[in-house]
Amino acid sequence: MCRAVRVRPAARVRRIRLPYPFIGNAASDLNTESTSAAPVVIVGAGLAGLTAALHLADRVPVVVLAKRDLSEAATAWAQGGIVGVLGEDDSVDSHVHDTQDAGAGLVDEHTARYIAEQSAQAVRWLVDAGVPFSADPAGPLGLHLTREGGHAVRRIAHAADATGRAIHDALLARARAHPGITLRERWMAVDLVTSRHVGRDERPHCYGVYALDIDRRRVETLPARAVVLASGGVGKVYRYTSNPDTATGDGIAMAWRAGCRVGNMEFIQFHPTCLYHSQDRSFLITEALRGEGAVLRLPSTGPGDPGGQRFMPAHDPRAELAPRDIVARAIDFEMKKHGLDHVWLDATPIVAAKGDAFLRGHFPTIHARCLALGIDIARQPIPVVPAAHYTCGGVVTDLAGRTDLPGLYAVGETTYTGLHGANRLASNSLLECVVLGRSCAVAVLDAPPAPRRALPPWDESQVEDPDEQVVIAHNWDELRLLMWNYVGIVRTTKRLERALHRIKLLRGEIDDYYANFRVDRDLLELRNLVACAELIVRSALRRHESRGLHYSRDFPDALPVSFPTVLTRPARSRAR
Repeated sequence: MCRAVRVRPAARVRRIRLPYPFIGNAASDLNTESTSAAPVVIVGAGLAGLTAALHLADRVPVVVLAKRDLSEAATAWAQGGIVGVLGEDDSVDSHVHDTQDAGAGLVDEHTARYIAEQSAQAVRWLVDAGVPFSADPAGPLGLHLTREGGHAVRRIAHAADATGRAIHDALLARARAHPGITLRERWMAVDLVTSRHVGRDERPHCYGVYALDIDRRRVETLPARAVVLASGGVGKVYRYTSNPDTATGDGIAMAWRAGCRVGNMEFIQFHPTCLYHSQDRSFLITEALRGEGAVLRLPSTGPGDPGGQRFMPAHDPRAELAPRDIVARAIDFEMKKHGLDHVWLDATPIVAAKGDAFLRGHFPTIHARCLALGIDIARQPIPVVPAAHYTCGGVVTDLAGRTDLPGLYAVGETTYTGLHGANRLASNSLLECVVLGRSCAVAVLDAPPAPRRALPPWDESQVEDPDEQVVIAHNWDELRLLMWNYVGIVRTTKRLERALHRIKLLRGEIDDYYANFRVDRDLLELRNLVACAELIVRSALRRHESRGLHYSRDFPDALPVSFPTVLTRPARSRAR
């Protein structure tokens, strides 16, 4: 159960001082004997988590938990780039305007302006950290800037078409070399250790995490000076997604169980162009390709139709450069209208205008990946479909990552800050990770350490080893399929109600399994996914309009005035 309220955009918070210029080399000894001497524990090893860790580690010890290999963060999958207001033809006002336009009236202007103002500094920080951005001697900072859908000008710094990988590799190398950072691979947070674990008279506070050492199959209690949730989004709740297997909403679910508010969970961004191929259904085709001139076309719809008709100009005057929600909905419409299982993304206009070498040089990863599957993008169209890509909502925080629970912070895709509104503007997400990852670190350092408390160990005395893993596999598949069919790009109230009914039943089965058997990663991820699925559906049911990424056939028009959807968990259920 949850209670939904409409709220105005988040109240302004004080500007965060940024006195710590960069990454350093000061060493700190890890000491977890008590919460007062404990490290900062960061759940997630993507851009947001590593940014926070590198800005903290000169002053306090840091432990970073990665539930899979360190290389598997969602950041490493990002292709497009990071926004930087750098060009002479650009301005903070222009970036804020584009962010607000994409966000369909639900962007917090103060948040958007704060992050835009920090964008140039964020890009410089990454350059200094060794990120090999694509160069242009005539460009600002010597960088080649590209343009993506929804942006008025070229303002996207990129590393060819593998920007996320380049950024993640550079920061991960720095984190590995820093003596104040401990990286724990294949460790998964189970739940937060809060006041209810310590004593009923305690004031609300987060004291650490219970974490599963996956290889040793043992849950450990990790005391923390502060906990930072940076575990990414919830894309794996859908059958088709561009996200890695790590995107199971862990941070959102843990914060919700601990009593924190979540906001705008109905706004799930579906990337318009994910590769459609039997051998590879999670490979994203960056919209930077469309920014450089690629167009969307219909494949053959039957005998006598050779295909090739362009359709985006009929849906939006910006055509292929429209925001992602518009492009994804247009593709969904055309696929259903013509009975198609995919559409074509044609990059040959780029070759015609700029040459084959430009296409290969700027999009080497896409070119190589498609060529390995028999598709030469310089001469053939790419088969694509929409796929769940980004979670625009999440744990409600301020601009320093503070949540409703003292001692608990969150950054990156796990959060709702007001930046993305009803739809994320392309390449704003990496920028948010850097800017707010840094301001979160400053807030953690400014905050007094948690009171000294002895934390209880994880109790497995009443559980046993699971006897039927097929239960987990079946419920996982059923949840993802029902979310895809009932809570996808186009929604109806009846579908949402059916989804909620089944999700409640699944949640009951999963909670019963969790209470009786030892935990493993599959069970924990499913538990978190079903919690996030319910939050998505409940949020969608409360939005009686179509706006941004949420489109309802029952409420096809936008209301004249609209506010974020914020869910609050009733106090009586927080201890469950």
